[in-house]
This record gives sequence, C-alpha cells and structure tokens, in this order.
Amino acid sequence: MKRSDFTVIQNEALTATVFRMTLRGDTAAITAPGQFVNIALDGCYLRRPISVCDLEDDRLTIIYKTVGRGSARMSRLSPGEKLDLLTGLGNGYDLSKSGERPLLLGGGVGVPPLYLLAKRLIQQGKRVAAVLGFNTKDEVFGEEAFLKLGADVTVTTADGSYGRKGFVTDALPAEYSYFYTCGPEPMLKAVYRATETDGQFSFEERMGCGFGACMGCSCKTVTGYKRICRDGPVLEKGEILWND
Repeated sequence: MKRSDFTVIQNEALTATVFRMTLRGDTAAITAPGQFVNIALDGCYLRRPISVCDLEDDRLTIIYKTVGRGSARMSRLSPGEKLDLLTGLGNGYDLSKSGERPLLLGGGVGVPPLYLLAKRLIQQGKRVAAVLGFNTKDEVFGEEAFLKLGADVTVTTADGSYGRKGFVTDALPAEYSYFYTCGPEPMLKAVYRATETDGQFSFEERMGCGFGACMGCSCKTVTGYKRICRDGPVLEKGEILWND
C-alpha cells in the first residue's frame, strides 16, 4: 500500500451515471489486475474504494458510478485537480490459472477491473471471451474498449434493449478454460451455480479503512474469515461460502 497525490487528467461521462477518470501519479504499488485504490474526498469521512480499470506507466484509469455524495463530488472534478490516493490495495487476479481460453464475466461497474485483466491476458497470447452484463441499453459501456483489445465480446441486457436479452449466465460460451468475474452479489451467485470450471470472484463490498485494520468487510470462507479489502477482493471459487 502506498499513499500518493494524483492529478486528474480527464474526467468524462460514459453514461448518465458512470464516469471515466484518468489520473497521473505514482502507480508503482499497483501490481495486478483486480486491485483497487482508496480515494480521499473533501467533506467525506471515509475514503471511496474504486477498482483499477487500466494502468499505463504513470497513468491510472478508474471507472465509477455516481451513487452518493462522494462519487457525485468525484464527477465534478476537473483536469488539474489533485486527489489523495491509497494504491496497491487488495490481492488482484491470478493470471497463471487462466488456461488458453479464459472467460471474463462482468456486471455493471464490475466490468472495469476486467479490462486490465483482459489486456494482460491477451498480451500473453490468450484467447479471451468477455460477457458484459447490464440492465438496459442506456447503461452499457466498455464494449468497444474490449473489442479493441481483441477480446470476443458479448453484451447482455436484462430487458433486451441491447445485445442479448438476459444475464451474463445466459451467454456462457460452449467452451472456456477458466473464468474471472466481478459484479453484484446476486450475479456472482448465479455465476457460481452456472459455471463448470474453477474461477476467481471479485467481490464488491462496503469498506471502512480499505486495508484490513477495521475488519468491517470480513466474510466467511472454508478456511475461516477473510477481509475483502486485504485478503480479497478476489477469492477462489472453491473457498467461497455464501450466506444463504
């Protein structure tokens, strides 16, 4: 974990509620796709945890949804403004288990951390398939970015207004060697039930400190309690115990 000041380079809307921000700063502590940063915002007591979408030298890209006062404050930031970030948080995805045909399953703001993962897997010569799920056409983002990487992309919408009607589990390819997923818990549970291979799940969770001190985001696994912010956010399929 490292604390650094970052400068906003760009901050633009992708949909009515989803924004992409590019920042410049010390990214050395970020070592794996699936890690996150924790952002301090004026007037907010707790930092805001946001997953890393892309990384290129000293440039960091995050994609976030405006759901409250903190994220609304972020959406109004202009180029040149400074942000205090904790970087290198979380364990990230393990690429060594992907096999040759990895499958990426993302729902809503669970899509962004899969972008850097897809980028790294394709750089390794893997044949990546990505299924991106949304509620409706107006919420869709990221399709073109994944296509430019060279991924085989399928978009699903729950109401059928764009792409394939249904959920990400309705668009699983016939063959894949391994899977990675990130999204809301109901989606993750559905993926757990529908998939036939091993895989890795990235959990979205409310966090207090973001680095394991407060124990506020603990969850039960087959080996005991783990902290989503420090021992996660990525957990292996075989260690997950659902609450119901």
